[in-house]
Amino acid sequence: MSAFTHLHVHSEFSLLDGLARLGDLCHYAQQSGMTALALTDHGQMYGMIKFQRAASRAGIKPIYGVELYQAPRRLDQRESQLDSKAFHIVLLAKNLTGYRNLLQLDTIANLQGFYYRPRVDKETLARYSEGLICLSACLSGEVPSLVAGGQLEKARQTIGWFKEVYGADNYFLELQRHGGVPELEKVNPQLVALAKDFGLRCVATNDVHYVRQQDASAQELLLAIQTNTTMADPNRMRMGSDDYYLMTPEEMARHLPE
Repeated sequence: MSAFTHLHVHSEFSLLDGLARLGDLCHYAQQSGMTALALTDHGQMYGMIKFQRAASRAGIKPIYGVELYQAPRRLDQRESQLDSKAFHIVLLAKNLTGYRNLLQLDTIANLQGFYYRPRVDKETLARYSEGLICLSACLSGEVPSLVAGGQLEKARQTIGWFKEVYGADNYFLELQRHGGVPELEKVNPQLVALAKDFGLRCVATNDVHYVRQQDASAQELLLAIQTNTTMADPNRMRMGSDDYYLMTPEEMARHLPE
């Protein structure tokens, strides 16, 4: 299991959401026996240079990525009832072309697509797809959310679109398990079945927001600041569990044994 690599990781550059400092992330990954680590901050790539330097110091391979927000419709459609809630999508650079396309997508998301959050649409994703690996993301991704909502036919159509754009070798259905998201236990087996139907592969990830399990309480405080509330508020936004940390390869094997 020493070959395991985390591909869904948020750092301090996922502002008021990620707690993990890049130097600590890379050092802990190396200490845990990992040889590579991805960085996929929310809607931004501000941390890439600092990430490259921290990974170099730790002696691990940096994988450049981003978790973008995917507009439900087109970038120029901005009706709050229809377009304020965006899907998540994880993109990773395979090579220099992919890294340049990540920069293009992130720039468009922030300068042209910003509506509540930086967004891209499917037309833009298709235009800058070369050199990229695409993961279906967490439960907020388009495919997992459709599966969770029982819209299996629409989920199949969406998988077909992503497979055509990125190719079977570069599109993965993402499997996660978090104690605060019980819906994943129903969605994961269906994602595995869909992957088999479409000749795709799955990838196991942890939605990393902090480095160590004991950092969970500090991250809850960060969320309270983000949502303009207090820790005493019983209705405040919560992660729901303390498993959003950089698990070791052995912990991931126990966490997602399937």
